[in-house]
Amino acid sequence: MLIDVALHRDPHFEASAALLGRIERGAGRACIAWHTVSNVYYVVRGIQPGIDTRGFLAALTRFVEVAAGGAEAVRYAASLPMADFEDALQVAAARAAGASHVVTRNLGDYERSPIPAIAPPDALRDLLPVR
Repeated sequence: MLIDVALHRDPHFEASAALLGRIERGAGRACIAWHTVSNVYYVVRGIQPGIDTRGFLAALTRFVEVAAGGAEAVRYAASLPMADFEDALQVAAARAAGASHVVTRNLGDYERSPIPAIAPPDALRDLLPVR
């Protein structure tokens, strides 16, 4: 979702940007995993070297928390019955932050996650509706 926003990738940009906008305006709380910062940086930089990825990430952390990581989080992720370890690390970060959901377009890889995954459009509708 963050990569969709940073790269303005259609058709996913609109819902993801709207979700971040609502969070920025205080409609809810969000966090990202500590390793997501480097993942987003290297993916975006590799696709669009001209984008100010550092600026994007610095601005994001003004209204989105960075979930703590560490040895316990890695051990927890390793214990999860998920095929993709990076996704398990996302769940471990969500758990550490007390998150109710993981927002992702990659719902299939979270079928065995103890924290439910939700797509950005559904998160807009169900988690942060306009009031």
